[in-house]
Amino acid sequence: MSTVLHLDRITKRFGGLTANDDVTLELKNGEILALLGENGAGKTTLMNILFGHYAADEGTVNVFGQTLPPGRPRSAIQAGVGMVHQHFTLAGNLSVLDNVMLGSEPLIRVRSRRDEGRIRLLALSEKFGLKTDPDARVSGLSVGERQRVEILKALYRGARILILDEPTAVLTRTEAERLFDILRSMTRQGLSIIFISHKLSEVMAASDRIAILRGGRKVAERANSDTSPEELAELMVGSRVTRPKREAHSIGAPLLAAEEVTVHLDGKPALNNVSFTAHAGEILGIVGVSGNGQVALGALLSGVAAPATGRLTLEGREIGGLGPRAFIAAGVGRIPEDRHAEGVVGELPVWENVVLEQLATPEFSTRGFVRRSAARSHAADLIKLFDVRGATPEMRISLLSGGNMQKLILGRALAAAPKVIIANQPTRGLDEGAIAAVHAKLLAAREAGAATILITEDLEEAVDLSDRLQAIVGGRLSRPVAVEESDSRRLGLMMAGVWEN
Repeated sequence: MSTVLHLDRITKRFGGLTANDDVTLELKNGEILALLGENGAGKTTLMNILFGHYAADEGTVNVFGQTLPPGRPRSAIQAGVGMVHQHFTLAGNLSVLDNVMLGSEPLIRVRSRRDEGRIRLLALSEKFGLKTDPDARVSGLSVGERQRVEILKALYRGARILILDEPTAVLTRTEAERLFDILRSMTRQGLSIIFISHKLSEVMAASDRIAILRGGRKVAERANSDTSPEELAELMVGSRVTRPKREAHSIGAPLLAAEEVTVHLDGKPALNNVSFTAHAGEILGIVGVSGNGQVALGALLSGVAAPATGRLTLEGREIGGLGPRAFIAAGVGRIPEDRHAEGVVGELPVWENVVLEQLATPEFSTRGFVRRSAARSHAADLIKLFDVRGATPEMRISLLSGGNMQKLILGRALAAAPKVIIANQPTRGLDEGAIAAVHAKLLAAREAGAATILITEDLEEAVDLSDRLQAIVGGRLSRPVAVEESDSRRLGLMMAGVWEN
């Protein structure tokens, strides 16, 4: 196979941090290359250099025999490079066709070529199996449908090399499997694909070849047929990775309980008559496919949404509807589903984000003035304790990788020794090493007596961590089952909505 892309000795520095260190990489025609590495290993930075978002300090990018000028996305697009970012860049108030055509026409034109654009979009949709409605409003599409629009947008601009940054981070398992079927079909029709990932199962299932980054350097390259998930995990982290195991122990008194709670979001019922009880020293797993009421449940348990009917109590005291500040004061630690939109304020430094929920405490404020020295010291301690790599108290938190940002959010929640922990998709988008670290901290909190409600779409994670499990389907909750008394068939039926009342 011919080489369509050659990255030659790429180095990129951000101040004192070397994000990419002398990285050389090749992509062959019709190949799927997985770029594997821990959060913060330099994967996204390398692809941003290829696409022209960043200019390399050293090294060159060659596409189809042409050396690209650094820092020019338009040149990359014209050379046939398309990029689909992990966080989609679509205008929700516009149609699919408008989003795909946006930026593809000159600013000055007598009329838009919408009819031609529609024909071309439908042809691409048919050719690559990316079914879509050109007139559908993007805000009404599912996550999987939005990703198809992003891919179509790149193909519409003539992409022959497609970069996918964490393409399954927000997809269900079924959507991810469908995506990989589509990608394999695309390579058979001449496209070449790089996908960034840290999920070993997906890398093994979808790629032809795998390049592994660690600490900004390419440490290994393997043909898919010549490696294993165990070897890849060790290459990625630099040592053997094992997830901690939940040990049996005694469960304490009930702490947080919902009694026949209904929640409305946007005027519509999102949770329907749900009940559960979380005990001290217990992890209660709430597992289900995305879009079945997890958002409303997270909002309820964080104090953002109030019960329309029913009661939510903490140690017997009604707390439903009191608001997030009251929840925090009552001893509820929160790990939100969306770390970027709900977990941090991206433009603020690390130290401010770390103490945001504790500013009213004497430890971090005196007579309305923030005790900055104490806050910075606390942030430095959390960075060290939770192994937040590349972080300093003064740096803007948006510069951290997703995994390191999640570690800080976890540290912020656990540092206050909460009675109850709401862990909403706590390992989404994390690499294997970070997942093991997060699991260890949650299990340690369980040993210390905290009640944890784990909301997750990952059945393996739910089984590994939870003492009891409930399935969420269509805004309803099943009755709880002990993990030891359930098997994969029973849990699968529960997630499909088949259970006894």
